[in-house]
Amino acid sequence: MNMDAPLGSISVETFLKDYWQKKPLLIRQAIPDFSPPVTADELAGLACEPDVESRLIRFDANEDHWSLEQGPFPESRFAELPDSQWTLLVQAVDHWIPEAADLVERFRFIPSWRVDDLMISYAAPGGGVGPHYDNYDVFLLQASGTRRWELGGVCTEDSPRRPDAPVMILPEWKPDQSYDLEPGDMLYLPPQIAHNGYAVGDDCMTYSIGFRAPAHNEILRSFSDFVGEKLGREIRYADPDLSLQTNPGQIGQDALNRVQAILASYLKDEAQIARWFGRYMTEPKYPELEEVQEPPSIEELQQWLAQDIPLRRNEGARFAYLDKAGEASLFANGERYPLTCETLPLAEALCLRNDYTPAQLPNLNRDALDLLCRLIGAGALYPVLD
Repeated sequence: MNMDAPLGSISVETFLKDYWQKKPLLIRQAIPDFSPPVTADELAGLACEPDVESRLIRFDANEDHWSLEQGPFPESRFAELPDSQWTLLVQAVDHWIPEAADLVERFRFIPSWRVDDLMISYAAPGGGVGPHYDNYDVFLLQASGTRRWELGGVCTEDSPRRPDAPVMILPEWKPDQSYDLEPGDMLYLPPQIAHNGYAVGDDCMTYSIGFRAPAHNEILRSFSDFVGEKLGREIRYADPDLSLQTNPGQIGQDALNRVQAILASYLKDEAQIARWFGRYMTEPKYPELEEVQEPPSIEELQQWLAQDIPLRRNEGARFAYLDKAGEASLFANGERYPLTCETLPLAEALCLRNDYTPAQLPNLNRDALDLLCRLIGAGALYPVLD
């Protein structure tokens, strides 16, 4: 797999300039001779696991039937399915399969804190989710079989939706264009573009690499919670310059100015915004599955490195770093790790890739080793001991 040409014949610079969040792009043979790291049987096996998020959708446009089942599924459920008109979707496969996580690395030309996960769908002939739209960017990579993608116009939250579907399924569908994707072909869709994909024939498996795009209301709530948790109850609204009003019930402009100044004072604190944003955008997708353990000692870590044992980012971990506003920080799984000028190079290296040989870890002084130990203890890194 050529990681130097992640989009096949289209350069990353051209893609970002002309297509990213602007218009769809079909890339024929984006990954020539693509060999799927997850088979259909392995996907079904994941859908049986209690910790894995999975869904089974049956959609028949001719009969106007749409239904959803949530996993985990017993193995017997797959034997009961009809020969057509269904699709299995398994979320965050990259969190469970290292080879799937390696595939996501191909898309790191987008900031890594924007990457959400790799979802894989397997569809019987005619199977699909139904016409819908997403509020995030997605790359749709055909892994096996053939899927026909039909594209429509731009949708919004005011667009009509099916009342019987918990997701944004469109009740009427008139496509503007369609493409048949074969293994190795890839379709990029920006947010809110209506689309409909369904299997043409057997063994249709599609990999969907989606990106995080928090809504403004989520951003405001998260930041206000972050700030509010750090403030004591003694900091209060004050108006020592209060003057007599004609009507005591009026909210005057001076009161609005005071409240606006309070809010602006927190928004002007760039260091605080940086600390919040790094934590927020690296929060794990499934925090309940995070495994915290006793961190290794520095001596134990040194023994691993001396034996040339590589370290690897946990498949569900999110890393980002920031060197701004007078301080440097590494963020991993929603936690902040303050950095010094000596440990900053290590943080930069950790954010470049998902596995590391000892030779790829710079400036391994005692502070850097301590940081690695803490990340291992937090479940963000692990030694590849096998």
